Amino acid sequence: MKIRYCVVLLLALFLHTTSFAQDKITFEANVPMIVGVNETFKVEFNLNAKPDDNSFTPPSFQNFDVLAGPAVSQGSSIQIVNGQMSKQVSYTITYVLLANAEGDFRIAPASVMVDGNKYQTRETFVEVRANNSSSSSRQQSSSRQQLSAQEQASSQIAKDDLLYRLVLSRTEVYKGEPIRASLKLYSRVSLAGSEGNKMPTFDGFWSQELQSEQGPFRETYNGKLYEAYVIGEYLLYPQRSGTLVIDPAELTILAQIVVQSSSPFDSFFGGGHEIYNVRRELKTPKVSVRVLDFPTPAPSSFDGAVGKYSMDVSLSQNEITANSAANFVVKISGNGNISFVSAPKLNLPSSFELYDVKTVDQIHNTVSGGSGQKVFEYPFIARSEGEFDIPHVEFTFFSTQTHDYVTLSSKDFHLKVNPDRNSSSGTSSLTTSSQREDIKLLGQDVRIMLGRTHLRSFSTPFILSASYFILLLSLLVICIIASLVLKKRIKESRNTALVKGKRANKIAVSRFRMALRYMNEKNRRAFYEEMLKALWGYFGDKFNIPTSLLTKESIREELSRRGVQIHVQSVIDIITRCEEAQYSPTDSDRMDQVYADGIEIISRIESILRK
Repeated sequence: MKIRYCVVLLLALFLHTTSFAQDKITFEANVPMIVGVNETFKVEFNLNAKPDDNSFTPPSFQNFDVLAGPAVSQGSSIQIVNGQMSKQVSYTITYVLLANAEGDFRIAPASVMVDGNKYQTRETFVEVRANNSSSSSRQQSSSRQQLSAQEQASSQIAKDDLLYRLVLSRTEVYKGEPIRASLKLYSRVSLAGSEGNKMPTFDGFWSQELQSEQGPFRETYNGKLYEAYVIGEYLLYPQRSGTLVIDPAELTILAQIVVQSSSPFDSFFGGGHEIYNVRRELKTPKVSVRVLDFPTPAPSSFDGAVGKYSMDVSLSQNEITANSAANFVVKISGNGNISFVSAPKLNLPSSFELYDVKTVDQIHNTVSGGSGQKVFEYPFIARSEGEFDIPHVEFTFFSTQTHDYVTLSSKDFHLKVNPDRNSSSGTSSLTTSSQREDIKLLGQDVRIMLGRTHLRSFSTPFILSASYFILLLSLLVICIIASLVLKKRIKESRNTALVKGKRANKIAVSRFRMALRYMNEKNRRAFYEEMLKALWGYFGDKFNIPTSLLTKESIREELSRRGVQIHVQSVIDIITRCEEAQYSPTDSDRMDQVYADGIEIISRIESILRK
């Protein structure tokens, strides 16, 4: 019992003597008052307690370059003086900054949370002075001596020693004109590797990656010589006109820095150098591309081809037998967006049966766009005998050199179709095209009605009769209703946003019908272009969004604001599928499925907005 009593007493005494309970919590910033231009210095935030997880908020450090940090160090110490125990906890967060301009600059307060309570440092100021080379070197030398080896390594990398850029071959193009885009890393230090490469999305473009030399190779930029590396190279084809913005790409680089060792033993034994890997997060600036629309009006044979092309047209045979097959061949060669060139329209006589067009590609991608040829074979069967003229074929492309349309036209072809001697029905079953054109329907212009006729007397005058007054009253009611409707229409027409919103669904339906027609004609490119017009046009009119601000993000915001969050991702997906399929050489999505999904999503959104 006594032993237990002693233990309890000693424990209480220990708790009493150790009830230092951490002194008053302080959070202070340690910043030098004066630094020199191009001098590195440390900013320390000292806290005498353990902060809550992820609660530290640093200042923005405007007017300074952050070379390193945040570096976190923590420790604790216990002292016993005259039987009294005291404990101190230190928590330090360090940044290494570079002053690159003269003046008095403010460092805003930092904040941190401890046990749910918020603490802030005081506002501090740093005076940056110009210094001569000798004093600057002395200050930098003394500053480096104060830094740790890792911080010294980080401070040796200047702001422009590592650059990440997206280089475009041109920033103003026509719709469909290829752009060469190169992601380049510029370095003036040794590299150990890379982490976390995030490529741009190229929203509004159809992109195709190119195989290119990775480097390194020497290149001069802003008057300085760099080792340049090509991280990625792409061909970009703009899908719509207007200003398209390419989001930044991100890359984390590990730079290898050699630091002089401070240990005299290393120098004595032939060493004296240490190598550190310094991590740098790089980001390309946003790049804007101005996409020009084609001049209007465009020729009817223009289908979006851009570049420089030639055309060769041939007929496999000039004389065939009825019910036999032949081929009409169109070969288009050149460079530009040749991957997206579609088959020209071929007009054959009505008695000919045209089958699906066969396409053969021989295309290779270069830094200036696609180059090669596309061969379109039109297989057909002539069902009637006679002499037939096949009209010429036209192909129109937009020349980026002359900034105008160029139409290539073939010659007219003459085809002789002989009777089919092997046909069991003989020649009597064949009807020539000229005979078919002469056939007319006769004997149907006169009709005779037989049977009893019913005569009616009109001796009673119509004026002032009951029917007369009923008709007048009906006309008066119709005029009143028409006047009210007209006033309402005039009032609504003054509100442009309301009119566009009400007409959005109607215009979208008409464009969907046009897309359906292209789908039935198997005109894939025209179908997806019309689907995009229907979708972009509907959301622009419905939400009164100007064309210059019409993006996927603006549509996402409007749908979320109007309570249609459930369909936001479906809308973005259908637009993305149409954009990719419009310029894709292979149709990854079936047109009927895309058409059905587009109709369904517009119908659902319309039903929600009407509630």
